Amino acid sequence: MTNSASGRRVGETDVALGKRERLVEGAREVLHAQGVERTTLADIAQAAGVPVGNVYYYFKTKDELVDAVVASRIAETQAALDGLGQHRTPKARLKAFVRMLVGQADLTAVYGCPQGSLCSELDKRTDGPGVDCAELLGLPIDWAEEQFRAMGRRDARELAVALIASYQGIALLTNTFRDPRMMTREGRRLERWIDSLSLG
Repeated sequence: MTNSASGRRVGETDVALGKRERLVEGAREVLHAQGVERTTLADIAQAAGVPVGNVYYYFKTKDELVDAVVASRIAETQAALDGLGQHRTPKARLKAFVRMLVGQADLTAVYGCPQGSLCSELDKRTDGPGVDCAELLGLPIDWAEEQFRAMGRRDARELAVALIASYQGIALLTNTFRDPRMMTREGRRLERWIDSLSLG
């Protein structure tokens, strides 16, 4: 039995998507651990458990795969931010956001922030991926601005930028010194800062 739109047998599309998703997931892990420049398609294929020759069926170049990783990170970030909507007040959502970031302190200590590291590396390139990478940091800034604005803060944008800048800064220091406690302490400070902000 075939799918008339694609000409493929039923089930073949699912297998293809499975391999593609495994390649993107493998790329996410390897790029975070090694960086874009040091990572080869063979590294990604090995992490994904896919023969290296099969990579080209799904991605013609490494840049295409990096683009897919950026898109995957953007979708993941959006889903995480959407999930914070379960908290009733903007302050509670902002504090939950900080706790979510701090929850990755051990991983950040070893490899850095996955979004920040990717943006920093891709921004240095004059070709290839990088155009959409700014959205990785723009999403949480825009989301935080909405929360501060819901608190009635006229300086919502400035507060949102300060929050994300503080996190990115502590992520860099946590990675540099390989000390997750730095992020834990900064997380507590950020929660106190959020509590200290008056409404309106």
